[in-house]
Amino acid sequence: MQTRETVVTMSSLLEELARREAAARRRIEEIGEQIAALTSQMQDEQDRLSRLTITRETVEEILGEAAQLLDEPDEQAGAAAAADTAPPAQPPVLGVVTVPHWQPGMNTAVLPRAYRDAVEIMADAGRAIRAGQIAVAMGLPDEAAKREGLRSKLKRLAERGWAKEEGPGLFTVTDPVAREMAGQDGVASRDAIASSPGG
Repeated sequence: MQTRETVVTMSSLLEELARREAAARRRIEEIGEQIAALTSQMQDEQDRLSRLTITRETVEEILGEAAQLLDEPDEQAGAAAAADTAPPAQPPVLGVVTVPHWQPGMNTAVLPRAYRDAVEIMADAGRAIRAGQIAVAMGLPDEAAKREGLRSKLKRLAERGWAKEEGPGLFTVTDPVAREMAGQDGVASRDAIASSPGG
């Protein structure tokens, strides 16, 4: 037979368990709110990193093109001067179109070096691959910033008709570009055979 003291003890125990359960629920809710805040903060930082990476890559392209223009042979400048004796016009803004839209007959030589390497690696792979795989093939360190910068280049190639995104984060060259590159390789091989002794 339960005594009044036993009933009071059981009631107190149940109240204590209920109190601890409520406290545990509150802690879980607080931790969930912290996780949500940290997740939002991480997304903001990732977006900021992406913007900074794209900006840096764009500046590198602009500076690279400027250096390339400065390194052009003097003959080209002389020919241009002979063709037009009028005062030279201001040069166009550099870096506005660093990746031309692909057209039939166009090869990768028209692309900046990093873009050219990416297109050739995708063509050699013969299937859709991820930015990280392309970065490793280019000899770049497998870091988030490098992958993000390369991913922005791949998206630009896709916008200009050189590549396509077959799935989230999976890139490959377009079929026309693949055929063009295969045809150029075939022409190069035939030229090498024709120019070889006894060919």
